[in-house]
Amino acid sequence: MTRIAQLSVMVVEDHSFQRSIALRLLAGLGVERAYEAANGREALDRLGMLADKPDVVLVDLDLPEIDGIELIGHIASRRLARAIVVLSALDPALLNTVQTMARASGLRVLGAIEKPLTAAKLQEVLMHFHQEAEESGYLAPMEFDRITLVEAIEADEIEPWFQAQVAIASGHVVSVEALARWVRGDEVLLPAQFLHQLEREGLMDALTESMLRKACRWRTRWAAAGLDLRLSVNVSMLNLARVDTADRYQQIVQQSGVRTRDVVLEVTEGSVMGEAASALNVLARLRLKGFGLAIDDFGTGYSSLSQLSQIPFTELKIDQGFVTGAVRQPRKRAVVETSLELARKLDLGTVAEGVETVEEWQMLAELGCDYAQGYLIGPAVSGAALLEQIRHWRSPQIPV
Repeated sequence: MTRIAQLSVMVVEDHSFQRSIALRLLAGLGVERAYEAANGREALDRLGMLADKPDVVLVDLDLPEIDGIELIGHIASRRLARAIVVLSALDPALLNTVQTMARASGLRVLGAIEKPLTAAKLQEVLMHFHQEAEESGYLAPMEFDRITLVEAIEADEIEPWFQAQVAIASGHVVSVEALARWVRGDEVLLPAQFLHQLEREGLMDALTESMLRKACRWRTRWAAAGLDLRLSVNVSMLNLARVDTADRYQQIVQQSGVRTRDVVLEVTEGSVMGEAASALNVLARLRLKGFGLAIDDFGTGYSSLSQLSQIPFTELKIDQGFVTGAVRQPRKRAVVETSLELARKLDLGTVAEGVETVEEWQMLAELGCDYAQGYLIGPAVSGAALLEQIRHWRSPQIPV
């Protein structure tokens, strides 16, 4: 059984013919648990009665009684499904707005499909259900006590896995981002399953220092094998709240035999801008010591451009939400293009996250993005598996 076939899906469409087509396409993809509703009110009634909520709801926006936008609001607030796909023949800009609204409500949005619905379109968007869960951590949090969490860090069970970043101009892997993975026997847990509890228990400093130390050790091993890679390590605002952070990070890196200039510390836009005054001292000292600083998930927060210009970042990472679909959605492409132009004017390097297709790679090359990261290149892998992944990487050919 394919991963798509394992999904449960509800189709909400008022036109019976189009609804039957959608159900037939789902059956063709092997989906056995398929439900249907002819309008928003019927959908809410059926969703409320289902003991196991659907993985995905396909929502047509132009519905009678309760329209699709209102229905999505109910699904988000009442947690009636795990994810949605927006269906419509309306303006693509409206589709993009609805997706943004749903995500802001905490609902997973796999994508939008412009009618007519086809098997290829449906398969492509449903594949995102598992891909996004693996890459971005859309998984249910698990509960662990403090002792278990401390032991996991001390026993090196939580370790860095690495996702490659490729220079678009040359096609060479030049850096890697360290992403936390908790290896428990045969099970590998993603950050969404445990990170919130580490924050709650005040263990983020211990985790970040452990990740930085282990990532530097791996870099030393790769260098011995002839591979010179820059490291990117995620840092939270909880780390930046300590005044001695810059000194501690410098000591960890230097003790590992790595230069600070070969390490980039990534901080999410929202967290930095929310505490810019208190974090600025630490960020400035990190730059003074030679670390690179990346603003992660750029465009997802509510920062002002003046704040961005005042913080000593060296790199801007464009969020996957803008990269995905930008090839076909002019507004998303405009956001990517504007972000790249802003970065150039501020003398920042640029990384596009979530690059999954050759078309996205080509678009980024045309727009002058420096680096690409995502499933097109490869998922995050263990340090031991990285060299083999890099050996198999082949850069897409860009038409002249």
